[in-house]
Amino acid sequence: VYSGIGGQAVLEGILMKNKNEYSVAVRKPDGTIEVQKWDIEDSFSNRYAFARWPFVRGVVNFVESLSLGMKTLTYSSSFYEEEEAATKGDQLLEKAFGNKAEAVVNTVTMIFSLLLAVALFMLLPYFVSEWLNGFILNDSLVTIIEGVVRITIFVLYVCLISLLKDIKRLYQYHGAEHKCINCIERGRNLNIENVKKSFRLHRRC
Repeated sequence: VYSGIGGQAVLEGILMKNKNEYSVAVRKPDGTIEVQKWDIEDSFSNRYAFARWPFVRGVVNFVESLSLGMKTLTYSSSFYEEEEAATKGDQLLEKAFGNKAEAVVNTVTMIFSLLLAVALFMLLPYFVSEWLNGFILNDSLVTIIEGVVRITIFVLYVCLISLLKDIKRLYQYHGAEHKCINCIERGRNLNIENVKKSFRLHRRC
């Protein structure tokens, strides 16, 4: 049964969200698990009716999910921050933006990540297909090749970053999140024994 629950992995933990409620569980360095639950009281989609229109709601949900994801990743990483001397860059940011310095850095990081994703997964395959147009006259074949290039780039990207120790660990928590949702959607009680039996992949991911 569709539960309405979604989620993502965070650093040493998972985020679970259902409608206007979400919670984050993080395994702290001492092995204990910190669990926090919040309500999203004033989201953009709740404030404006047009944000729930078809197509528009998809864009709004995507941006809100990105924002929530960055917020919870920052929260989970706060348990693992190493005490380091502030660099000159940190000091300049603190001086320029005060308490909002971290939010500014997160926003810039998110924008850069989006631009990199567009360049890698959209523009690169497009330019490859444009280059192929000079050699292949069949438009349908060029479109198929472009699709294959997109999928190949994505699969290579996922495989290569999974070689990084921290990313591999993040993938494991992502699999744990899938197992939890699969357990719930199959009508089982949410406990360790039932979650262990649940499938690691999820059809909506």
